[in-house]
Amino acid sequence: MKVLIAEDDDHIRNGLAEVLRGEGYQTVCARDGIEALQLYEREKPQFVCLDIMMPGVDGYEVCRRIRRGDPNVPVIFISAKSEEVDRVVGLELGADDFIQKPFGVREVIARIRAVTRRYTAAQTGNKKAAPMVMGDLTVLPDELRARRRDAVIDLSLRDVRMLELLHRNRGKVVDRNQFFDECWGREYMPSSRTLDQHIAQLRRRIEIDPKSPAIILTVHGVGYRYDGE
Repeated sequence: MKVLIAEDDDHIRNGLAEVLRGEGYQTVCARDGIEALQLYEREKPQFVCLDIMMPGVDGYEVCRRIRRGDPNVPVIFISAKSEEVDRVVGLELGADDFIQKPFGVREVIARIRAVTRRYTAAQTGNKKAAPMVMGDLTVLPDELRARRRDAVIDLSLRDVRMLELLHRNRGKVVDRNQFFDECWGREYMPSSRTLDQHIAQLRRRIEIDPKSPAIILTVHGVGYRYDGE
């Protein structure tokens, strides 16, 4: 999923882009409202994060123009404006959520995952991706979640892609290049440590014993494997 980030503060814009890329989104970034509209037309993102106070064209107007052409693309306002009227105006323009600065990374991730789930559900309708059973874990791709009995585990887009790749190739080794091509993108410059760190984080969430994994097995010097039925 490609996300447009429109924010005039370099630090915030780059930080948001890093967080979203870590979740598995592609990002395109704009420094002002005019550039945001140009990138929206050219890149056709599936998700938009908008600051309100931007040079040239403000976030409200960017949202209005986007909504004229596409009433369904998710839009989140991220702004320092904290008055209730600002939030109401944003939501009345069709925004899906409003995050106030300063914000925490976990809050942004949780809200973006929630909007992504709603967008995916609206796009797929009744054609939901089939759940994947991996041992005692059931992965629900459209929900960005997994379940183990009564426990619910939140997943990122990249987590889901990695588990889908392992499940699709069960019994076979998935090498590092295949992980990077399918879960990061062919333009990504691979680092073995990046993959290993992400696998370690994913194991901590989905494995009963991350030190003795039953779902994601290491094949030393090659990659990883899932041996389920």
